[in-house]
Amino acid sequence: MSANSPAATEKPSGFRIPKVPFWAQIVAGLVLGVLLGWLARSQDVSWLVTTLDKVGTIFIQLLKLAVAPLVFFAILVSITNLRKVNNAARLATRTLLWFMITSLIAVVIGLAIGLLTNPGAGTGLTPKDGAKPDSAGTWLDFLTGIIPANVITPFTELNVLQIVFMAAVAGIAILKIGEKAKPILDLSESVLTLLQKALWWVIKLSPIGTVGLIGHAIATYGWDLIGKYATFTADIYIGCALVLFGVYPLLLATVAKVNPLKFFKGAWPAIQLAFVSRSSVGTMPITQKVTERLGVPKDYTSFAVPFGATTKMDGCAAIYPAIAAIFVAQIFDVQMGIKEYILIAFVSVIGSAATAGLTGATVMLTLTLSTLGLPMEGVGLLLAIDPILDMMRTATNVAGQSVIPILVAARENILDRKAYDSASSSLTDESADSAEDSRAVPVPA
Repeated sequence: MSANSPAATEKPSGFRIPKVPFWAQIVAGLVLGVLLGWLARSQDVSWLVTTLDKVGTIFIQLLKLAVAPLVFFAILVSITNLRKVNNAARLATRTLLWFMITSLIAVVIGLAIGLLTNPGAGTGLTPKDGAKPDSAGTWLDFLTGIIPANVITPFTELNVLQIVFMAAVAGIAILKIGEKAKPILDLSESVLTLLQKALWWVIKLSPIGTVGLIGHAIATYGWDLIGKYATFTADIYIGCALVLFGVYPLLLATVAKVNPLKFFKGAWPAIQLAFVSRSSVGTMPITQKVTERLGVPKDYTSFAVPFGATTKMDGCAAIYPAIAAIFVAQIFDVQMGIKEYILIAFVSVIGSAATAGLTGATVMLTLTLSTLGLPMEGVGLLLAIDPILDMMRTATNVAGQSVIPILVAARENILDRKAYDSASSSLTDESADSAEDSRAVPVPA
């Protein structure tokens, strides 16, 4: 046999470890986290509780590390990218309109569930169990808080709403200046790419972070606390599930004329990461990638997703405050009528930017309670259970942030339906890199 024969040059196949899908890694992290949390609580293993806490805290800190610059450059670049899109003003207007429509649907569902189930009845909780928050959100605070006193504080204090304001002003200024501002725009795009790559490395640690976050939640709160809030917890999860698995698929099927199952297959990496991380902004790069992969033009996606990550909050700003307001009113024996329910809907639709894509919805809750004149101590009643609720709320938020661009793109006839139908649920380094380099779908006039 010659040295050049095929048999001689063939390389041994060898043993290769099969690649575990990202969703399976997350599920494994959830299961392991629950088991370790249960073990730490039932056996009173203090060092395990501390370890789980540290693992989860470090993961969230890594996500938050890039939040401020990521939001600034993502919003800035997304606004400037609109110059590449025909009918940009119409796309932006329709995106905002669908944000408001779906928020209204979500808040109506939340109100209906709250009125049907009476979540504050029979809990055993009393007003004295609550604690007034250090600061409460009001409409005046919300409006005046948009404009920062300086350019440094919003980044050091992580005031996402003020960062969004500055990024929007900078993006509009770059558009007005034109060619002279191109070096700044090129630098901004490079920095954004760098931040997204760094955040991708953090996201790959999600299975480990999941073990710490879920494990610490179980070890700290256990099932006893959830029992006191059983109806309220079930209401939030049912409300979010109705929007996530009912309203969104219905809109996709009837408005966009696409298969809803294909959406969940393509968007699942973002939804599951949102569930674990409890941060819409932290999930934003993945949300943007899966939305592009589902056939939405890149130039439009780069505007709609960052915009949605800071304003589109069906879970945190619609379902949650609606049910929470009813819960607090029942605990404090405050009667509410049609006027109060209309106010809840108004606050949810108009004030959702107050949540600003960060972990938790305390600002939105205090804004709602203060508008209704309900006791601020009600916030204290809900803080203990908040991490458990926030997982499902954030998953709903992120799903909506991907659904709306698909709806708008479909209505504007710019959705790549072949890409939508062929989108996969895999999320690898290769897919992330290819998503960054993918070309935009041409947008017709």
